[in-house]
Amino acid sequence: MSSNNATAPYYFVPGPSRWPMLGGVSMLVTMIGASGWVNDAAWGQVLCLVGIAAMLAVLFGWFGDAIGESEKGLYSKRIDYSFRWSMGWFIFSEVMFFAAFFGALFYARVITMPWLGDLDNKLIWPDYLPQWGNAGPAGVIDNFNTMGPFPIPTINTALLLASGVTLTIAHHALQAGKRAKTIGWLAATILLGFVFMGFQAYEYIHAYSELNLKLTSGIYGSTFFMLTGFHGFHVTMGAIMLSVVLFRLMKGHFTAEHHFGFEGAAWYWHFVDVVWLGLYVVVYWL
Repeated sequence: MSSNNATAPYYFVPGPSRWPMLGGVSMLVTMIGASGWVNDAAWGQVLCLVGIAAMLAVLFGWFGDAIGESEKGLYSKRIDYSFRWSMGWFIFSEVMFFAAFFGALFYARVITMPWLGDLDNKLIWPDYLPQWGNAGPAGVIDNFNTMGPFPIPTINTALLLASGVTLTIAHHALQAGKRAKTIGWLAATILLGFVFMGFQAYEYIHAYSELNLKLTSGIYGSTFFMLTGFHGFHVTMGAIMLSVVLFRLMKGHFTAEHHFGFEGAAWYWHFVDVVWLGLYVVVYWL
């Protein structure tokens, strides 16, 4: 995390912890609530929000313990390697997560949609047009308009690209031992992230109220909101991670040589940036 004490244990092994069990339970509650929410169950929204709040509490306590251990000098270079491998595999799992949704979008657009519009299926659905953004062959979905790349998605792209630059500047400043400069540029990164989320919230309001575009708007609506919504969730989590790093910097944590807490959050943020570039091209332009 932030220290590399020469007197640290060869490999620090923490004692028994309640956090993994509590984290698993909170995730289970969150997903049960989310499944109920999307299926219009009366209890779904409340249960999902309770699960999210519980998960945030677990993360606060769990990472708080890890930060305390780091600041006590219990983490050697071997622990640093473990954190790096763990963060790398975590980001890889996130890559696979988004790959599944991009794969679903590809399957719907490139395989299913042309198949439904071929000559054989024309006899069943003569009014179906095999073009992306349609209401499906059954005609049971309300008409809606698709979301274009201007202006909000393009603005959000510029915001995330700028945040990647400010975060890189902050990292170089930390490596140079310039704490005040690091804090300033990191704060700018977090601000850009929250502005991004504000614009995305406005985009969703616009989609629902003016375009009649909803999660239930066929395969287009479901893939649009699943991809952009989960990305927005990742941006939110990344901004929270960077905010914790900012708070730690202001408390005097991290050194120019040892600051993986900063680096891990930065890796995650750059991953979120790259995913958005894919979303911007595939979802809004193509």
